[in-house]
Amino acid sequence: MSFFQNIFNSSDDKDLNENKINWNELTDLGQLNEIIAISNEKPVAIFKHSTRCSVSRMALKQFENEFNSADKVTPYFLDLIAHRDISNEIATRFGVTHQSPQLILIKEGKTIYNVSHSDIDAEELKGKL
Repeated sequence: MSFFQNIFNSSDDKDLNENKINWNELTDLGQLNEIIAISNEKPVAIFKHSTRCSVSRMALKQFENEFNSADKVTPYFLDLIAHRDISNEIATRFGVTHQSPQLILIKEGKTIYNVSHSDIDAEELKGKL
């Protein structure tokens, strides 16, 4: 990586590639149909993250450090600054109020768990699976 890329790349971009969660990046509205279909077989967790917010960054790091449910849930990651349209559609389709950071658990196409900010907890999520 070049000197300028090291300086100007967001640490969030690097962190997304180096964490222990195998995130599915949510970058297209059509993926919401995929999430609904997958959730009929296995719950789906959507983590909505603002790359401009230190609180969101801290919540993401804590969640990633505690998460150990990869065999029970399919994790999706949404950079809501880059994809605000998807965030808005999530609010509409799944009946949740937009928050950031936010963790939403989808099962059988419906929201069964929705938390934000300091309430985001990987152990609590595990108990909902």
